[in-house]
Amino acid sequence: MLVNVVECLEGARLATGLVVVIDVFRAFSVACYAVDNGATEYYAVDKVELARTVADERKALLIGERDCIKIEGFDYGNSPTEIENVDFSGKTVVHTTSAGTKGLIACKRADEVLTGAFVNAGAVVEYIRSRKPEVVTIVAIGTSGTMRAQEDMMCAMYIKNELDDYPNSFKTLKMFLATVDSAEKFFDDSKDFAPKRDFELCMALDRFDFVLKAEPCSGGGVRLEMIKVPLP
Repeated sequence: MLVNVVECLEGARLATGLVVVIDVFRAFSVACYAVDNGATEYYAVDKVELARTVADERKALLIGERDCIKIEGFDYGNSPTEIENVDFSGKTVVHTTSAGTKGLIACKRADEVLTGAFVNAGAVVEYIRSRKPEVVTIVAIGTSGTMRAQEDMMCAMYIKNELDDYPNSFKTLKMFLATVDSAEKFFDDSKDFAPKRDFELCMALDRFDFVLKAEPCSGGGVRLEMIKVPLP
């Protein structure tokens, strides 16, 4: 198994094989919490207007952000704290973000696409092992899909190390990531769109025993399918 790590939307566009798009802070952490809270249909799209259109068609709730801030008229922002205790049972959700959801749409050359984050990293690893692909491409999507984000790169390397049977130290990773630029918002009380608890929820390693697989939809966007994965 060849495991490659690439970055940003440019990397997503070139990614081949089984592709994992990483967005730790916060899109694909949020997606796992929402699905675990019962969302039965979950769509990810790259454009705000498309999100509104799909939500109107499917009578769905809207989750999303631009520049980290909840989009006007949306039901929820891109915060796991905001939805941690929301019951989404029987609900359809449409999600759009500045980086992660755009990355899913950009993976045109992939054989298969998964979301990835620390909250389901173990499930991603076990799913990949079960699929036995020749090529795995892990996309650290980064800030706005254009700049390196340490949390995405570190998560990508964490998953690669697990696949390569190379030791990881999550405790060290977590301590480091609390200090990076992209985490500053969680520790700034003036930024109420990014609660401090978001950091802990996004760093809850292996909280979920499932992967989210992206299946293309007609009209644009992808549907995220939850697949349970037995963990060792």
